[in-house]
Amino acid sequence: MNRHRVVVSGIGVVTPIGIGRENFWEGLLAGGNGISRITLFDPSGFRSHMAGEVRDFRAEEWIDGKLARRMDRFTHFALVAADLAMRDAGLDAFPFDGNRAGVIIGSGIGGTQTIESAHAELLVKGPRSVGPFVVSKVLINTAACMVSIVHGLKGPLSAPSVACSTGTNAIGDAYRILERGDADIMLAGGTEASVSPLPFASFCATRAMSIRNDDPERASRPFDKNRDGFVMGEGAGVVVLERLDHALERNAPVYAELVGYGNTADAFHLTAPEPEGDGMVRVMREALRDAGVAVQDIGYINAHGTSTVLNDRIESAAVIKVFGDHARRLKISSIKSMIGHLLAAAGAVEFAATVLSVSTGHIPPTINYEQPDPDCPLDYVTQGAESIDLDVAMSQSFGFGGGNACLVIKRYEKGR
Repeated sequence: MNRHRVVVSGIGVVTPIGIGRENFWEGLLAGGNGISRITLFDPSGFRSHMAGEVRDFRAEEWIDGKLARRMDRFTHFALVAADLAMRDAGLDAFPFDGNRAGVIIGSGIGGTQTIESAHAELLVKGPRSVGPFVVSKVLINTAACMVSIVHGLKGPLSAPSVACSTGTNAIGDAYRILERGDADIMLAGGTEASVSPLPFASFCATRAMSIRNDDPERASRPFDKNRDGFVMGEGAGVVVLERLDHALERNAPVYAELVGYGNTADAFHLTAPEPEGDGMVRVMREALRDAGVAVQDIGYINAHGTSTVLNDRIESAAVIKVFGDHARRLKISSIKSMIGHLLAAAGAVEFAATVLSVSTGHIPPTINYEQPDPDCPLDYVTQGAESIDLDVAMSQSFGFGGGNACLVIKRYEKGR
């Protein structure tokens, strides 16, 4: 079977450090920080008090008010990110075939805010108080479905939910569809709006989140010796993936080429990573094999880098197992230091950042890194953004339940 080449032609993001590609990218390269004390609810009684919120986000500024009221915040994020990606790709002004364009956008938590408010009303006012839109507001597939409806995308439709690797899986699955020639255009990514009391309380109970409550901006510190847990974030990332021939035919912008995808399972534990990093090692090797590139070809890894003790140590060890001596020459960074962990949206937003790194040759830093950890002995780009000659990069995600996903991105050059 002939494999069609697949490129990224549009990027849309909603993040704690900026909405839209330009604001997001400028924030990353400046080492911006979107983490602060929670404002969406009173966190006083919780173990952790901070998050990466999308501040001053008002859905009605982006979406028709009546429609917005029928959707949860996680769907708002997805619709905005998708619209920005479509515009970035020039698809808002191009008459594409909707039957050959699809959507894969996943979520992990879904409409939790709707669940909380509807349940509270149910307890006080009884079952007749629960409206007909509650079900559609909470379903994880609603985000993908609404993007399909709004933009007339009638091709493949899916909504994966693989915890923290969801966004990466969504992009990888869309890549496979385009590679086979089953579509011309795919919108893919992840969305999450889990900064609400119920999921936040449960994550606090796992003891996986930082409790550096007196210094929120420095709480997310991937690979630092004194890291004490991740910081939750919210937002969405959606990219336009396109068959190269289709993109060239309409003279679309091309940021980079997606050339490899890996997907493995730890089959170990619902929350803890496999101690030897077996699934991480296999997924990186699978993505490299799929891309047809050697370990020496990779110049940068956008790491999962959660700022938890276990993940950062095991991820670093896995990179060393895969890359050997070349691991010491790699540039590695975690943008979770700036935006927090966006859960199901993390992989999609991080993929967008990796694509921009390949496109521009600039690598965002890992901020808040103060003290080296002997168990994390690699170059995590800790002194600000760096510029390098970057041809091939990798973005990887590792989720609760042992889901691992990895994408390989190559610089696009006309004629190559």
